[in-house]
Amino acid sequence: MLQLLRCVPRVLGTAVAGLCVAAPSQPLPRLLQPPSLLRPRGPCACGCGGLHTEGDKAFVEFLNDEIKEEKKIQKHKSLPKMSGGWELEVNGTEAKLVRKVAGEKITVTFNINNSIPPPYGEEEQPSEGQKVEEQEPELTSTPNFVVEVTKDGSKKALVLDCHYPEDEIGQEDEAQSDIFSIKEVSFQSTDDSDWKDTNYTLNTDSLDWGLYDHLMDFLADRGVDNTFADELVELSTALEHQEYITFLEDLKGFVKSQ
Repeated sequence: MLQLLRCVPRVLGTAVAGLCVAAPSQPLPRLLQPPSLLRPRGPCACGCGGLHTEGDKAFVEFLNDEIKEEKKIQKHKSLPKMSGGWELEVNGTEAKLVRKVAGEKITVTFNINNSIPPPYGEEEQPSEGQKVEEQEPELTSTPNFVVEVTKDGSKKALVLDCHYPEDEIGQEDEAQSDIFSIKEVSFQSTDDSDWKDTNYTLNTDSLDWGLYDHLMDFLADRGVDNTFADELVELSTALEHQEYITFLEDLKGFVKSQ
């Protein structure tokens, strides 16, 4: 059901980190240590005044390979569009979807930071000796998102904080369950740029199921349903992958710069 994106390349470092080199039980006496370790590191001999090490060179080479692999498996060269007439605004890692319907404005906001769940659960750790490439799951971004509904002429906005429950991600039968849930509901003033904690917030953990179902229907009538949630995951995953590649390129430029 959900379109998954990225798999092996990002986790190659994990496999490498699993390799270790046996170390002597006792540290070498200072006079027996390699001369290169005794000399303090300083600017390189090229006269640029920068610090260049063999480690930096290897780091840049690794990043070059990583960027090539990530671009090779990148599913979307441009961000996918949402159906239903949603307009997309992106500001770094934050994205905003806006839709206007019959005197109402529906705004959905999410941030891709920390939106990828851990690759393994407590009972899904790779078995010893099995290759990481054979078990590593594809990475999918499932961010929390906030739905804000305002009506023309009103100074209040109905705000619904939603998330993707882990046990619902990847479920194939959409008719039996919603793939996202409402965590909290509150009213906020449209005049305030920052929402106030002093406004009453309704936590749905102890909410009457009848009221909860009506809130879910309320969202579905405004275009926030399972189809929307599926497409948001695909959009968020594409944006996260795009930002990850940009981060790698910036990191390479930083390490390589003089």
